[in-house]
Amino acid sequence: MKNRRLRIVPLTIAIMAAIYAAWPSLQAFASQLPYDTYYKDGFGQLVKTQAAYIPAGIIGYNVEIPAEEGAASPEKSEGPAKVLLNQPKDLFVDGKDNVYIADTGNNRIVQLDENGQYVREISVSESPLNKPSGVFVDKQGDIYIADTGNNRVVRLNAEGKLLKEFGRPESGYLPESFKYDPVNLVVDKRGFLYITTLGAYQGLVQLDPEGSFIGFFGPNRVAFTLFDAFKRFVYTREMYQRELKKLPGAIANSTIDKDGFIYTVTKEIASGQIKKLNIAGLDQLDGKGDFAALQDERTYGETIHHWQRGVNPQLSDITVDASGNMTVVDSIWNMISQYDLNGNLLFFWGGDDITATSKTGVVKTPAAIAGNSKGELLVLDGTNNLIQVLRPSRFGALVHEANALTQEGRYEESEPLWEEVYRLNANYTPALIGLAKAAYKKEDYKRAEELFYKAGVVGGYSESFWQNRLKWFQSHFGLLMNIVLAVGIVYLLWSRLSGKLLPKKGWGFRFRPRHSLPGRLKHVFYLIKHPVDGFYAIRYEGKAGVVSSLILLVLAIAAFGYMQSGTSFVFNPAVHVGVDLLPVTVQFVGIWLGWVVSNYLVSSLLRGEGRFRDVFFSSSYALFPIILIGIPVTLLSNALTLNELAIFSFLKLAIYIWIGLLFIWMVQGIHNYTFIEALFIILLSLLVLTMIVILIFIFISLSNELVNFFNSLYQEVIIR
Repeated sequence: MKNRRLRIVPLTIAIMAAIYAAWPSLQAFASQLPYDTYYKDGFGQLVKTQAAYIPAGIIGYNVEIPAEEGAASPEKSEGPAKVLLNQPKDLFVDGKDNVYIADTGNNRIVQLDENGQYVREISVSESPLNKPSGVFVDKQGDIYIADTGNNRVVRLNAEGKLLKEFGRPESGYLPESFKYDPVNLVVDKRGFLYITTLGAYQGLVQLDPEGSFIGFFGPNRVAFTLFDAFKRFVYTREMYQRELKKLPGAIANSTIDKDGFIYTVTKEIASGQIKKLNIAGLDQLDGKGDFAALQDERTYGETIHHWQRGVNPQLSDITVDASGNMTVVDSIWNMISQYDLNGNLLFFWGGDDITATSKTGVVKTPAAIAGNSKGELLVLDGTNNLIQVLRPSRFGALVHEANALTQEGRYEESEPLWEEVYRLNANYTPALIGLAKAAYKKEDYKRAEELFYKAGVVGGYSESFWQNRLKWFQSHFGLLMNIVLAVGIVYLLWSRLSGKLLPKKGWGFRFRPRHSLPGRLKHVFYLIKHPVDGFYAIRYEGKAGVVSSLILLVLAIAAFGYMQSGTSFVFNPAVHVGVDLLPVTVQFVGIWLGWVVSNYLVSSLLRGEGRFRDVFFSSSYALFPIILIGIPVTLLSNALTLNELAIFSFLKLAIYIWIGLLFIWMVQGIHNYTFIEALFIILLSLLVLTMIVILIFIFISLSNELVNFFNSLYQEVIIR
């Protein structure tokens, strides 16, 4: 027995040494996936993560047909007959994990079992299919096919026998110009059909089980710009009729989940590419998500390179798993993006592949995507005519499990899972958000506030800060009341005793010189009370000078910079990633200086009495509200939450309104205009300012071209 133990010890050591020696190569193998996986937070920052899905194989490629069917198959050749797909457009996975492929080029539907083995083909012999582009199987096993070439939808029973055809519906609500080319469809529990038609910007065509037209479902909205508003105000009816119509994006594809929500994806629109529609056609993703407070409009479909971001994503299909996670494919950048049930990004991966041969896990042209009961993703490659199977990695499965618990409100149960995710990747923001929600649930508001801030989630940070602020007020209420009472008593005593103790002539500390620097700086307070007279005094009484104006200008620039960088994260999320004050300062100074020049030029041509220095001095003094209100409001923002957003917005608006009025009164005071004339001069000045900016850009562009020309000429001379 002793000798046996002695033999086992060296053997164990040898095995451990072999594993240790092979570990680097195992790590290298794990990292050598054909794609990288990323996450992008609410600020657009790219974070590389562990793979969420890993290649699990390929199905649908040269699948062998059983002999009894292969004998009659036209594809029969030497050896066993094979299933050869031709330009497949869609796939569907039923409750038993059977895979149905719309084999468009071969005018048939191919069914595979859960292992990817051939089951049968469906071609509807009694009424042959023509370019079928979509397939759907309901709970009863009935098969619906979008038969695009025949401009119809067909319903088959489980054996493939034709039950009903849904041609173009007859309805007075359908315009005559409407083209009925079904490319995809879903069917709800009631048997209502939602048909995606080619280029139909009106939305999904909704039919009842008998084929009667119900209406258009879930259309996209047309973006309305300020230029459109201007055209509506200026254009005549005839001019409008000659305009090209702005149409909403046409829905590209759709799917339905177990709860009956219908999901649509749309190509070539800038935002709202994914919609989760209830039975009334209302988008349930609107306003949802952890970063909704940062985004005016939700965008879907991720890209990696900055040069790709100027092109709208071309989402071609969507699938939804049992937890509500949505996975979409982009047919332009070959990217796969996954979002949770509220539209929060979880992962995205994929990219270009220029190799001629197919590679496991890499999709050249993603035509469709579906999921099975194992949590695997099946991606149809329309170029290679096959299906790539991706299974969740350990990291991906862990994220899915933790996120599902979080979405169900089981925050404490999700905490250890998120801790493990955070251990694996400390830069993965969803882990921070999950831990922050767990801390908030446990009333650890301080930790929740820190984690929400680190994750960049404004709503959660505001709620946590509100709770911490409430606890602070509760614990310091007595002290605060004592301070307020003491200040009140001191003020009353001071007001009663000041008249007796102080000399009647005041402190005797006055600046006698009429136009001294302190006196000119003090004039800004008189200008606040009497703006028109104050600006008139700058022009005719020398109440402002170069030094005082520059001091106020520098203070206003500093205050404006502080407003941009010192405002609370709740009201200015950009502080989370840092604010670059240089471009902000250059922009502020450039606009201000451009205003001074343009206003002087315009007023000089239209009998204005102000000199250039008067415009310069007065424009500096008119910025005083930024100093007077901007700094206190910025400080106050750090004590407010989203519940007090109206207060903060009102105070900021008051600053800009006050500055605008001061500029109007400035033009009145120094140029001796009426109020209406002052408004007209200001509008002309802004127009001239715009022209100056355009000319500057043109000059810079031409200068760059000139420099490049001389540089190329110099290079040519040097080479020769």
